[in-house]
Amino acid sequence: MAEFFLHSFNTLSHLLVGYAIPFLFVLAIVVFFHELGHFLVARWAGVKVLTFSLGFGPELVGFFDRHGTRWKISAVPLGGYVKFFGDDTEASTPSAEALANMTEEERAGSFHHKKVGPRAAIVAAGPIANFVLAVAIFTVLFTFFGKPSTSARVDKIEANSAAAAAGFQVGDVVISIDGTRIDSFNDMQRIVGTHAGDTLNFVVKRGDSTVQLSGTPQLREMKDGFGNTQRLGVLGITRQTAPGDTLTERVDPATAFWLGIKETWFVIERTLSYVGGIFTGREAADQIGGPLRIAQISGQVATLGLIPLIQLSAVLSISIGLLNLFPVPLLDGGHLLFYTVEAVRGRPLSERAQEMGFRIGLGLVLMLMVFVTYHDILRLPGS
Repeated sequence: MAEFFLHSFNTLSHLLVGYAIPFLFVLAIVVFFHELGHFLVARWAGVKVLTFSLGFGPELVGFFDRHGTRWKISAVPLGGYVKFFGDDTEASTPSAEALANMTEEERAGSFHHKKVGPRAAIVAAGPIANFVLAVAIFTVLFTFFGKPSTSARVDKIEANSAAAAAGFQVGDVVISIDGTRIDSFNDMQRIVGTHAGDTLNFVVKRGDSTVQLSGTPQLREMKDGFGNTQRLGVLGITRQTAPGDTLTERVDPATAFWLGIKETWFVIERTLSYVGGIFTGREAADQIGGPLRIAQISGQVATLGLIPLIQLSAVLSISIGLLNLFPVPLLDGGHLLFYTVEAVRGRPLSERAQEMGFRIGLGLVLMLMVFVTYHDILRLPGS
């Protein structure tokens, strides 16, 4: 019996340290900055903020600031919210009765009595804060740790591969793809990996001459260093690194900032391309991950060190920002959709229409959560 409890304790400790702590670290950063975006713009617009919560459900710990806002950490750490004066729920749905009985002074601090412009700015500030956070993280990392790179040299070509069909030769160095400059083998992998089935135009340096080639990456299932399966475009080229091959380029803050913007845009572009591919049938939806998947990846990345975990926070921040911009009622994008309709019509949608929209949005979000959780469970070790 003692051995059983010891084994259970060790297993629980492993899950806590290996998965839960890295997951909460990453999620807390992303959620805090998302809600901080809403909070800061609301304060700027003169809206009274009642609650700033990390997590949902019962409060674990909290305090009031000098403006009367309750800052708290709640029991369910799967998100967060900012509740404004006039909100009936954490999703910022209004209370019609409360709004109708407000005094003029109360209306001045009510979110729902603001013009459509300030309301849209408050809602959009959350996703924008996620993108700003990602750019800031990438900028800091590039500034203090530099940009590692390995030349895009061809050391080996698989037989019957896309690279062989395109005419690549050992020793070629890829210098551009479809007009985009290639500074490293990683740059090439990222473009090739996201363009399976697309014909790409390569400019390669071969000895003292320059050669133009066309190749179409093949879609393959690949496993990363942790055994996770991904579907990527592959040319069939191998780069064999030797000591001294990988160089770290130190960059100034301005260059780092530009690289941070480019890195953020790459993640946005890749995410939108994947989502678009789902609707067109080019991509499988089973690659979408939910909380369990994020926890698993967080734990895996944490074994590599703090810097990779912070990089993961930047990528997750972009994903959360994009997800919230989808035009689904209940998400920030759904609110912005309603405000766009209001701006065009000159008046808001009826309470009945908004209520139906939020119900549909809640249904869609719940279905998505069930879908991603199901696939998360299938991907767990031993499933």
